Amino acid sequence: MDSSSPFINILPQVASACVIVAVFTYYFFKPKCIYLIDFSCYQPPDFLRAPVSNFIEHLTISGVFDKESLDLQQKILERSGISDDASVPVTVHEIPPNSSLSAAREETHEILFTVVEDLFLKHKIDPMSIDILVSNCSLFCPSPSITSIIINRFGMRSNIKSFSLSGMGCSAGLLSINLVKDLMKIHGGSMALVLSMEAVSPNGYRGKCKSMLIANTIFRMGGAAILLSNREQDKHKAKYKLQHLIRTHVGSDNESYESVMQQIDEEGNVGVALSKQLVKVASKALKINVVELGPRVLPYSEQLKYIVSFIKRKWGMQKEVYTPNFKKAFEHFCIHAGGRAIIEGVEKHLKLEKEDVEASRSTLHRYGNTSSSSLWYELQYLEAKGRMKKGDRVWQIGFGSGFKANTAVWKCISEIDSKDRNAWSDRIHLYPVCGDASSALEA
Repeated sequence: MDSSSPFINILPQVASACVIVAVFTYYFFKPKCIYLIDFSCYQPPDFLRAPVSNFIEHLTISGVFDKESLDLQQKILERSGISDDASVPVTVHEIPPNSSLSAAREETHEILFTVVEDLFLKHKIDPMSIDILVSNCSLFCPSPSITSIIINRFGMRSNIKSFSLSGMGCSAGLLSINLVKDLMKIHGGSMALVLSMEAVSPNGYRGKCKSMLIANTIFRMGGAAILLSNREQDKHKAKYKLQHLIRTHVGSDNESYESVMQQIDEEGNVGVALSKQLVKVASKALKINVVELGPRVLPYSEQLKYIVSFIKRKWGMQKEVYTPNFKKAFEHFCIHAGGRAIIEGVEKHLKLEKEDVEASRSTLHRYGNTSSSSLWYELQYLEAKGRMKKGDRVWQIGFGSGFKANTAVWKCISEIDSKDRNAWSDRIHLYPVCGDASSALEA
């Protein structure tokens, strides 16, 4: 008898065992898809609108500011690209504005309770089914935390994994998504709720420092709730699938670190100072982010053009490196509505067209700078306009103090009904605003 026959006889069993191990390993370690089931954005009632004329009158009557400070704020407001529809909390309408802890809590409750209830009712979500809860609010950090407020209000279960992020700036919304993404690598079959907002009530600046007065004029009331899942059974009802999320932090550079900073002026007033170098810093951070994201999303033809131009520049054969055409990678762009200069800076840096940044400009016009939630108002704008189609890819670009540039790429995986009611439904027919938004304000 052939001495090798016993080995030959066990080959099928060994092969079967290897296949089973391979299948198990693939299933256990394969990347889990993150699905965005739906999201809700807060729509303030009309009585909270803050028309520019009323805003200036309110600042004047409050008696806090001297004429120079008032004139500066009026000038910024008139050029901000923010319309009379943008709103502030009821406590800010008071004279003088109420910046107390109770006012901040009231604003937080109004925004987050509304968007969470809207999301839960629309999809018949049991609060007990939420496995992960993440909130981000940069300048308002109460105790108990914002996530504890939500857990208490909606009766969520005791073993929920909750995280409250603060001090992370306007890009914290995508940081929260990234945190959920990392948690879901470990916790399979989970559903997560992300809450993004900024409290306006406690953060008004009452001094004379020009760089700190800007924040008074651009920040407005808003917030969003985002429902995520890595459960396969939720794929059929999800709107989007997360494809990429890239984080960039350039805080090691002093100019970047100091570009957006909460500080105290010479008279002891607390406020957020915005540097004149902010647009430059944002462009630098975005460039670093794009270098990492580009190879993952751009077609090879665009990557080759970039490499060739980079080499030519090194050899002194041309002055500028080729800017890839990102419209070959994405159908839609959502740029943080932090201000006209930020939107225009990114538009120029990426060589986009006016229509590519329409969602961002319209969000700034209608809602103002709502901090980390602005990206979600922009995505809702695209949905309300009927532009989001199945298979489309959207690039969200967020900026925040630190300084950070965070970007996310989502792919639409369902048919979006533009008639579904959202924060744009009542006025979507008025957009885009003809001509420049600031001109519309001055008219």
